[in-house]
Amino acid sequence: MESSTNWAVFIHPSTLKLTSFIQTLVEPVICSETSKKIELGLHEALVNAVVHGNLSNPSKVIRVRRILTPKWFIWQIQDEGIGIVEKKRISSLPLEVDEIRGRGIYLIHQCFDDVRWSRKGNRLQLSLKK
Repeated sequence: MESSTNWAVFIHPSTLKLTSFIQTLVEPVICSETSKKIELGLHEALVNAVVHGNLSNPSKVIRVRRILTPKWFIWQIQDEGIGIVEKKRISSLPLEVDEIRGRGIYLIHQCFDDVRWSRKGNRLQLSLKK
């Protein structure tokens, strides 16, 4: 019996040149509205991985595992950093409207149905129901 789960691993250098990488990750998503939402969430997560996880170190990489199941689109994003502490994994907007930081994790939660962190905090799993 053939498995209906399909997965692939992608490795990207730790740079902010993410447009074509994100398009590759979103390829299996057919609905353009859903695709745009996913692209926004993935962009925020990948920028966080590059800037905060890998500290913009170009010798480090980001690994993304894309898992497609009959009911879910799943992306697991892992950086080479020390991980984000649990108290910073909150999905609320910053109190100040013009705050420079703090919107990324909130946006990620708005774009996906399920958001989970590894215990260490350097791997983020983003899932969207099909």
